[in-house]
Amino acid sequence: MGTNISLVPDSTEKVEVADLLVAYLEQIGVEYVFGVPGGAIEPLFNAMARSQRRGGLRPIVARHEAGAAFMADGYARETGRLGVCCATSGPGSTNLITGVACAHDNNVPLLAISGLPILSSFGRGALQESSSTGVNAFAMFDHCTRYNAMVSHASQFERKLTNALMKAHHAPGGPVHLAIPLDILRDATPSATPTYNLAALHKQEPVLIDIHAVQRLKEELVRSPRVVFVIGASCIEAIEAIMLLVKLTDALFITTPDAKGYINPRHKAYCGVFGMGGHASAHDLLASAPDIVLAFGTGFSEFVSGGWCDSLLNERLVHIDNSEDNLMRSPMAMLHVRGNIRAVCEHLIGLLKDDASFNIKNAEEPLGNFSRSQAGVTLLSPESYSSEVTPIKPQRLMKTLSERCPPDTRFLADSGNSMVWTTHYLQPRDRRIEQERITIDRQQLDQRSGTASWLRVMMDFCPMGWAIGAAVGIARGNPACPVVCITGDGAFLMSGQEITVAAMEELTVVFVVLNDSALGMVKHGQRLAGAEPIGYELPQVDYRKLAEAMGIPGHVIRSPQELDALDFDAILQRKGPTLLDVRIDGEEVPPMMLRMKTLGTLK
Repeated sequence: MGTNISLVPDSTEKVEVADLLVAYLEQIGVEYVFGVPGGAIEPLFNAMARSQRRGGLRPIVARHEAGAAFMADGYARETGRLGVCCATSGPGSTNLITGVACAHDNNVPLLAISGLPILSSFGRGALQESSSTGVNAFAMFDHCTRYNAMVSHASQFERKLTNALMKAHHAPGGPVHLAIPLDILRDATPSATPTYNLAALHKQEPVLIDIHAVQRLKEELVRSPRVVFVIGASCIEAIEAIMLLVKLTDALFITTPDAKGYINPRHKAYCGVFGMGGHASAHDLLASAPDIVLAFGTGFSEFVSGGWCDSLLNERLVHIDNSEDNLMRSPMAMLHVRGNIRAVCEHLIGLLKDDASFNIKNAEEPLGNFSRSQAGVTLLSPESYSSEVTPIKPQRLMKTLSERCPPDTRFLADSGNSMVWTTHYLQPRDRRIEQERITIDRQQLDQRSGTASWLRVMMDFCPMGWAIGAAVGIARGNPACPVVCITGDGAFLMSGQEITVAAMEELTVVFVVLNDSALGMVKHGQRLAGAEPIGYELPQVDYRKLAEAMGIPGHVIRSPQELDALDFDAILQRKGPTLLDVRIDGEEVPPMMLRMKTLGTLK
């Protein structure tokens, strides 16, 4: 947004609490509010209309409130700004909860605003009542937010909003919620000029580190020739420093599924993804008993820890994180290093450079302390990756997407088989982070804000349909980059209507639907477990026709030849979404053995 935007309504307009709310959001750089309008939240939409006339923020209307929360999630991940979503009272607010809970499990800064009926109607059976005197939706947010408050008086508003915004950005970060009654939103306020200056709030970053723990880590690295790094989801702002440490220590590295998008998947020291949808090469590397394993920015949940695998969670582990909650999950580690991950890495780099006994690795051919066979990524079923048979293999689809999409493409993978196929097989070329670009000069470390990731997947809470809404949010936050959303037909039948938002906003998003007329992970999970084959079948749907009915161009892809014949350049330059209905081979078993193991059902 331009710096010449006036936050104050025209003198002829009534100044309401809703105007003050919008002024605060503009002050911290929020451009869009994702939501669904309704009676109890109407003053906020009125205030946004007034803001929009002044060139300020504007609403993006989702088709479902969960979709609005997913869009705000994607917007926050891509831009580094606060994601904001809103809903009316009652079912509007309960519909938000799934998206808010998803952001909570992934530490995404997000402000959820829900309306309430007027205060005087509480306890009288007001329509869509959702306070303590009705279906207490407000209290439901207690369990999936960092801060949850109801504004019962206009005089409370600024303080509670300020508290919420500060908590959203306070490490580890996450969603916050304000419930505001209709009459409070309408209440007059003397001025729409904020009392508190929060303009730099989202840029504040704690840099405190445990100096003594970093010193001990340096000493461990000096005497440990075989080093493995595990890069987790909270490392995005530290990735350049981590990759420099990889080079200095001649380490091999792996990533969790949700951190794969931070690195170059063709880096010569990369050994793949560890965890759900991961690679045997990553598991084998940890099983080879390296001298020390440095894990950065991860909470070791089921999907990212290989089902709490002993080869990772043992006495060789050093856990580096800014989150006390994450550190509590590795009591067996030899060392915990708490602090801002980038600051820890930069301080460690300085200590290593200053230690004359440490042999800084500058060799053109690294990996001298590991067997050369331990480097690289081992794909499951590589023959399917290059297969030319019909129906098209999911692996072959990932190969084509890797090769045909430009380097700045943002990929998202939805929950289910879409996530495991993508995590395992998607490996685009020419990514931003390459070992050759890293310098040993500490002063030349890139100090970027660190929000971009070429791949977004969802861990822990894993709602189906998240990627569809999040893709819209990412594209709205960064329209210069094409977005590819890889989703299943089950997820699309849940949330596919949100593609019409991309159409109305003219956003370049390619929705790739893996169409096998089944809930694929359920189907294959039942087969692998020897369970009853029930409840997984979906109708045969022509998603191209569904998209065309919404005014969106679509293509049906049945074979590798049809996929290769697509004009990807034209599709990825189009101002608006495109849908690819890909009729995949539904008999291909996805790399989901980890899930079966942790469920205790693998036969």
